[in-house]
Amino acid sequence: MAKGKKGSSNMVFVSPTPQKQWRVKSTGSARADSVHDKKSDAVDRARDLSRNKKAELVVQNRNGQIGQKDSHGNDPKNIKG
Repeated sequence: MAKGKKGSSNMVFVSPTPQKQWRVKSTGSARADSVHDKKSDAVDRARDLSRNKKAELVVQNRNGQIGQKDSHGNDPKNIKG
């Protein structure tokens, strides 16, 4: 990806595997950062990674739909409410 490109360039994903496990993977990485038997363990690891990388965390459900998103950086500063 090009430098300075905004959007999905800095994300950490938790997704299900066909082996009934949970994979933690960062964008730009060819391999999974880690694989876990429990979703909660995968989410904890992914949250640590996303905080360190100031990235967005995306957690999928077992059916592949996005179940949770959390941003750990690049938040707009002018939010009302």
